[in-house]
Amino acid sequence: MTDPTVSLGRSRARAVETLSLDATGTRNALSAALVTALGDALADCGEDPEVRAVVLTHTGTTFCAGADLRDPPAPDGLVALLRRIVELPKPVVARVTGHVRAGGLGLLAACDIAAASAAATFAFTEVRIGVAPAVISLPVLPRADPRALARYYLTGERFGPAEAVRLGLLTTAADDVDDALAPVLDGLRRASPEALAETKRLLTARVLETFDRDADGLTALTARLFSSGQAREGMTAFLERRDAAWVV
Repeated sequence: MTDPTVSLGRSRARAVETLSLDATGTRNALSAALVTALGDALADCGEDPEVRAVVLTHTGTTFCAGADLRDPPAPDGLVALLRRIVELPKPVVARVTGHVRAGGLGLLAACDIAAASAAATFAFTEVRIGVAPAVISLPVLPRADPRALARYYLTGERFGPAEAVRLGLLTTAADDVDDALAPVLDGLRRASPEALAETKRLLTARVLETFDRDADGLTALTARLFSSGQAREGMTAFLERRDAAWVV
């Protein structure tokens, strides 16, 4: 059932809880309210012994457009959400059938397994609005290929699911994402809950080290950049659907 207040849908099938970003009017952008709602829902799943795994998906043609520029989350709130996904004692599986931009790629990288359909597209668009992919680097950098990632961080170019797999942002891409995820979810349902929690702890140790080491600095960087003159120009240009002043 969808709660229009928080724009987050929830359903459950055979111990797998599905959380659906459902704010299609803002292309599922991460508003302060949606970040809070998603964090609370994940916390509920983590404490519920009847939940074996979580699928994070979306309604509409966009998985997540990044931060909501009209109601952005606090940088430390976004850090807390990404860390909650990484630390959740249950696997979190991203199911993507649409576009993923900027902060949405942070969600994707924080998940343990990520699958996308052929319709999905991806871009780190931060540099085009005068900021940097700072906070989302906490889960992205430990999991992605650094040389390949440099191109897309620096240019904001769009890329497809096959390239996202090559970078390490996706586990798999397929014409039918549900067919691709069927054996994954079956495997999770067959696994011991305690074994899943301990195995996830092994897999996420390096990511959490990055959070412990870099979260404060990247949070401060995000706050500084978002208050800069270039960011104000970039965000205004984006909302007005025009090129920023620095485009040559």
